[in-house]
Amino acid sequence: MTKPIILRAAKLPAATLAELEHLFTVLHLPEDKADVLAFLKQHGASVRGLALRKTVVDQTMLEALPALEIIASYSAGLDNVDLDAVRARGIQVRNSSQILARDVANTAMALLLAVTRDIVSADAFVRDGSWARGNTFPLGRSIVGMKVGVVGLGAIGSEVALRLQALGAVVAYTGPRPKAVDLAFHATVHELAEVSDALVLTCPLTNATHHAVDAAVLQALGPRGYLINISRGPVVDEEALIGALAQGRIAGAGLDVFELEPAVPQELIEDPRVILTPHIGSGTEETRQAMADNVVEALADHFQLRPLRQEDAVRGLD
Repeated sequence: MTKPIILRAAKLPAATLAELEHLFTVLHLPEDKADVLAFLKQHGASVRGLALRKTVVDQTMLEALPALEIIASYSAGLDNVDLDAVRARGIQVRNSSQILARDVANTAMALLLAVTRDIVSADAFVRDGSWARGNTFPLGRSIVGMKVGVVGLGAIGSEVALRLQALGAVVAYTGPRPKAVDLAFHATVHELAEVSDALVLTCPLTNATHHAVDAAVLQALGPRGYLINISRGPVVDEEALIGALAQGRIAGAGLDVFELEPAVPQELIEDPRVILTPHIGSGTEETRQAMADNVVEALADHFQLRPLRQEDAVRGLD
């Protein structure tokens, strides 16, 4: 039987690539953008599946892939995909939001705890001998009783809300519409910020959420408020955030994502009230492997094939 042809447009673990090559004829998108259009012109008509991460899937690419049936994304975010065009073509889209939700939520909690208790400065306080010299480290803020707003109550946001409640926070949320949950709903990010001590951003990046956190939202959050972003950098107006921090209009921020990452504004790097991490929300060995497995399983399921699991490979099964 002829294997379906898929296009790999993502860096994947070696074991995952081996699984894909067992099931499919795998074409590899060139890394040099100058070569992509020529490659697609030669091979695009035969491609039925796409293993994706950050590569932009726009109208031009879709036109070069007329037989495309499914996009399996290694990531949760789909802001690099023209979803309207994809849906118009009836192309199935599978991502990994359910797979990575718990580890990304854990990262949000780590950032919130780090910024409210100033963990990074506390570490330096011990290491530089300040504690041994009899100095007293400043008091932090408690999450117990803190009013925390979650922006986007999807798979990740729901996990964040569970963890916040376990830590004793009072949780509210906003999103496109109310959900059947026992949490207070606010219609806009601004309204949520007005009643929150901290905002945790877990929403996807769309036209509606681009710069959803602007100067007005930060003003509403207030001088004792904290911002945590584990969604996408452009959800926050970074210049407005820098201005709010400089003027003391918010207390601090924990940021895992940035507008032009990996470039991070020097103002954020130099501000001790800001905790910075390099987009590591899902960055555990276990979750990244599960995300890769999900790509294989999504493609295999669509084409009604059985993935080669590790135990099969050990037995030498085809």
